[in-house]
Amino acid sequence: MKKIVVLTGAGISAESGLKTFRDSGGLWEGYDVMQVASIQGWRENPELVLKFYNERRAAALNAKPNAGHLALKKLEEKFKVIVITQNVDELHEQAGSSNIIHLHGEINKARSSVDENFIVELKKPWQIKIGDKCPKGSQLRPHIVWFGEQVPMMETAMNECLTADIFMVVGTSLVVYPAASLINYIPRFSTVYLIDPNIPPVEGIKNLRKIPEKASVGVPIAVKEIMK
Repeated sequence: MKKIVVLTGAGISAESGLKTFRDSGGLWEGYDVMQVASIQGWRENPELVLKFYNERRAAALNAKPNAGHLALKKLEEKFKVIVITQNVDELHEQAGSSNIIHLHGEINKARSSVDENFIVELKKPWQIKIGDKCPKGSQLRPHIVWFGEQVPMMETAMNECLTADIFMVVGTSLVVYPAASLINYIPRFSTVYLIDPNIPPVEGIKNLRKIPEKASVGVPIAVKEIMK
């Protein structure tokens, strides 16, 4: 069975109504990104960071998968599919994808501030508050990889890319590292699909298919081609 590895970014979630910060001049819903999405911001004002992610979590609760998410699930009828996502929502899970690697964490989980292996699933109303602590007595924080932190799932993602027959890049500008470097780990003769209204520049790809469309349009086009 051929293997398809898919790297998804903010573009696919944006079509489901989840706002991104990449086109907003460093602001995210009126917040300075580094104040609410960096380890330094957490140390300086944890209450603000918790408030921000509680708001993002509420927004994610109301979002639904779009045609792009659903088309990726369809690929599993004939192929082994690994979805590597930079997004922290659960839209791929809701669409039914079976194998998902969250590079940047998951909005619906919390973890200990002192033990990254202590992770809890958040239940409705999905709020983390000051004073919510892990068994070691440390404040719980969003299970998110912030600017200034290592990406724990990166090695797992790289290993999946090494054996990809087809690699799809969906809704990402390929400018956020280390995720953007994954395209360098695919086998030389793999087929690569780039799906985004603004196709990111890449070099050295022999079998390259560019689809300059948003995810909800471009992914079904690519899936139809691949399923043939």
